[in-house]
Amino acid sequence: MPAVPEPITIAGAHEIHVSGLLQAPPQPRACYVLAHGAGAGMKHRFLGTVAAELSQRGIATLRYQFPYMERGAKRPDPPHLAHAAVRAAVAAALQALPGVALIAGGKSFGGRMTSQAQAKAPLPGVRGLAFLGFPLHPAGKPSRERAEHLFDVQIPMLFLQGTRDTLALLDQLEPVCDALGARATLKLYADADHSFHVPARSGRTDAQVLGEALDALAAWIDGVISVPPPAR
Repeated sequence: MPAVPEPITIAGAHEIHVSGLLQAPPQPRACYVLAHGAGAGMKHRFLGTVAAELSQRGIATLRYQFPYMERGAKRPDPPHLAHAAVRAAVAAALQALPGVALIAGGKSFGGRMTSQAQAKAPLPGVRGLAFLGFPLHPAGKPSRERAEHLFDVQIPMLFLQGTRDTLALLDQLEPVCDALGARATLKLYADADHSFHVPARSGRTDAQVLGEALDALAAWIDGVISVPPPAR
């Protein structure tokens, strides 16, 4: 059985005061600080499934709201406020699970805000970043500009991406990951879109694809946390 989500309150700089859900199995080997996408909050079914499945794999999650979602607004927060929420959530995870290795990231917008925060100043205790569909560019407007900050990130990064993701065309994303070198791991899921949905003709279900992606995430986390963190 997956662990039961525990509501917590997250506070931080810039008057950050948002809700969170900590879902921790007994003796987790890592915690994934999991940010939501632009259009749906931490209670979205996709993130709930991710959290439940990871708990069954021995990995805790801390889901949290960005301030605009907490207020019920539709327009995402400006970057400085989103970055502050990321930092507050990481600090809350450190406090809730002392001694547990942290991975940060999330779905689409949430993953990008996490990587921007890490690029500006390392997130304390975070050993790697994992993206559930990195939004490299707007749909129909291929570009690599949103990846420029990734070159300032000096910890491992995992990109879990569908081959039909219109927000990260492969001819844009693959060169970025190649240029990032050993820091970047790219895992592709045939026929999956930005939400990891696959058409019936693929012969697979969404649940199967997400399960494969979370197996890959858990294995990547194990590899990252097996390497001692650099001495400070």
